[in-house]
Amino acid sequence: MGLLALLRKLHSSPTHEMRILLLGLDNAGKTTLLKQLASEDVSFVTPTIGFNVKSVQSKGFKLNVWDIGGQREIRPYWRNYFENTDVLIYVIDSTDEKRFLETSQELYNLLEEDKLANVPLFIFANKQDLVAATNVGDIAERLKLCNIRERQWQIQPCSALTGAGIQEGMEWLCKNMAIKKKKK
Repeated sequence: MGLLALLRKLHSSPTHEMRILLLGLDNAGKTTLLKQLASEDVSFVTPTIGFNVKSVQSKGFKLNVWDIGGQREIRPYWRNYFENTDVLIYVIDSTDEKRFLETSQELYNLLEEDKLANVPLFIFANKQDLVAATNVGDIAERLKLCNIRERQWQIQPCSALTGAGIQEGMEWLCKNMAIKKKKK
């Protein structure tokens, strides 16, 4: 009876669709994160050349997540995916301090894009399970996230490999999107 009641509740509650753009430098963990969201095996992940798309259910939302490759040659094509984006998720490799400047520049380039104006920004500081990971406070400071005033943003520590922090991040994201939908 409990399962049947749950299924009725899920079926009767309206599902909102969201288009999520998942970006970041190559090797940041975007595809592993996407596989975690889709409850898929993350033991073998290859670099994304082009894009991956998955639809996942979370908190009454159907999330259509577009994972676009982060190699330098592919980044100019990111703009082809900006249209109708509800949330920008940016993934950072917390262990790759040498590329913090590069990832910061790419992030701020995205924030300057007209088609992404006012789109909420959610940052996953990935690979926090590794000893060499920079903590979230230091990442936020180095990326000057406190200077972002024209949009809602949040940073969340996570490990795409273990799944730690991902659910909390998605809960925050869905909660804030539900509030935004109610205001419309």
